[in-house]
Amino acid sequence: MSTDFRIRPIEARDNPAVAAIIRRVMPEFGADGPGFAIHDAEVDTMFESYARPRSAYFVVERDGMVIGGGGVAPLENADPKVCELRKMYFLPEARGIGAGTAMMTACLDAARTHGFTQCYLETLTGMDAAQSLYRRSGFEQIRAPMGGTGHFSCDRFFIREL
Repeated sequence: MSTDFRIRPIEARDNPAVAAIIRRVMPEFGADGPGFAIHDAEVDTMFESYARPRSAYFVVERDGMVIGGGGVAPLENADPKVCELRKMYFLPEARGIGAGTAMMTACLDAARTHGFTQCYLETLTGMDAAQSLYRRSGFEQIRAPMGGTGHFSCDRFFIREL
C-alpha cells in the first residue's frame, strides 16, 4: 500500500465508508457512550449533512479507499462567525502519513471561504495525537465548551482564530 493519499470533498457514495470509520475509530478511544458524536444522526448521511450552507466535509482517500474524514460547519447556538471542526477521524493506516495536517488545511481553508473567523473543536482525554495536531495547527485549549454540540462527554475544548 502506498503512503500517497488525496483529500477530496465527500461524495454520496462515501457515506457508508465514513460511517464505518466513525464507528470503528471512536470506540478505540472510549468515545462510544452517551454524549459522543458516534450517536449523531448525521453519521449515516455525512454527504447530505455537509451539503448545507457554510459546511464542508472532506475524505482522505488512498489506493481507492476512504481511510479518514473531517469537516467544518457552523457551531450550533453560537456566534455565526464561529465554526466547529467536526468528525475528524482516521483509520490507523491514515495516521502518521501527513493526512491529519492536510485535512486540517482543507478544513480551515473551507472555514475561511465560508466567512468564519474562529474555529472551535471538542475532543477528549486520551486522543493525544489529535490534540498534538490541533496545537500544531494553532488551536489553543480553553476551559469550557462553547455552543450546543450535544457532546457532553467531551472534556477538552480548543479554539483557533482564522
